[in-house]
Amino acid sequence: MTVAATTDRLPAIAGALREAARRFGTPLYVTDDVALGGAVDELRAAFPDPWIRQYSVKANDVPAVIERVTRAGRSLGANVVSRGEWAAARAAGVPNERITLEGVGKSDGDLAAAVRASARGEPLLWTALESPEEADALLDRARRAGVGLGGVPAVDVLLRLNPEVSPETQAVLAVGAGGSKFGMTETELSTTVERLAAAGGAIRPRGIHLHVGSQLGAVDAWRDAVRRGVALLGLLRGGLPDVDTLDVGGGFAVVEPAGGAPRPERFARELPELLESIPAARRPSRFAIEPGRFVVARAGWLVGRVLHVRDRGGPQLVLDTGMTELIRPALYGVDHPIVALTANGAPVDGTAGALEPAAVHGPICESTDALGEHSLPPLRRGDLVAISDAGAYGTSQSSTYNGRPRPPQVILEANGRLVLGRPRGRIAAMAGRSLGR
Repeated sequence: MTVAATTDRLPAIAGALREAARRFGTPLYVTDDVALGGAVDELRAAFPDPWIRQYSVKANDVPAVIERVTRAGRSLGANVVSRGEWAAARAAGVPNERITLEGVGKSDGDLAAAVRASARGEPLLWTALESPEEADALLDRARRAGVGLGGVPAVDVLLRLNPEVSPETQAVLAVGAGGSKFGMTETELSTTVERLAAAGGAIRPRGIHLHVGSQLGAVDAWRDAVRRGVALLGLLRGGLPDVDTLDVGGGFAVVEPAGGAPRPERFARELPELLESIPAARRPSRFAIEPGRFVVARAGWLVGRVLHVRDRGGPQLVLDTGMTELIRPALYGVDHPIVALTANGAPVDGTAGALEPAAVHGPICESTDALGEHSLPPLRRGDLVAISDAGAYGTSQSSTYNGRPRPPQVILEANGRLVLGRPRGRIAAMAGRSLGR
């Protein structure tokens, strides 16, 4: 099953979504493990072994979801951008040797933790560096900790290249554009690699990391970025044989734009010709990808309940879920399809009965908490709806704004069993000790 086919799962799982709402209340997140497995299978078919496949934890950082993605047989590691995500990956059972650390905002504490892991003999697979300053900060800590000496493993690093391309996606998602805050220029990267290589072995440069952007609508910018990465790595590899790794990031689209978006295998087909442009001895010997959204987005459903039904020149609905659980519509102006699970209290699968356009809003005291116009049957207070494609950047970007506890995360297993992966947040915990109770 491909990711594109997972929306057809609704008739099969509508009953389970209703049961999850009955058992755990609304709003709640439900992750369909069958759809999750389909996405992983498609990714693995496009980028088979020996590709290193890392799941970008920022897409959904609930340990129960990370565990489903990285469990035995699915062969993905975890890519994290902070100690918090690192802790979530470890809680999901992912060992350091299958964890990579990157991110533009790594703190001194994050860098120190990477060094401590090497000092303990449990190094990360690699840490990706964003700037010469970050490289210096990591090198200082590594030297003081004595890593790379006396059998203590060095800190392996990749260096992030800003490929300076024009990605075929929204400007806010185009992290590979020249003016973005991510990565180094070719000159900065080359100089930093050479300095680290000459610094005594506490840090070992292993290669180049790049990421073009998210929801890529074509392969052109990605191809240009990888071409630049391959060429630069070839130059570095001539004098530094340990520089052997190219991480090409992620960005594969899950919501297809008009005309269709390329699947992962279409990106993978570009690699052989790009590699032929440099001598065999200069080519990378390790390749990695690190998708997040592609893996989890269409496996996730956000289930909510109708609070208000109004006539405002047409039906207007207010749900008990909105921007605190799924901020992407307010943040990026994107639509997530919404379907009915019940209508006037009776079960439906989202398509039954006469449908009419309805303006759907969330419950937050902000006018931007709007979820768009959707074709729905006549609904009343208490009816259930499901927001699809909500598995990525829903729970990980959720907030407690308006004093709302975070929803539970439920896993729908292949056998139909519902497993609570994370309980609902507690109002008492939000109040803390400030009330003296």
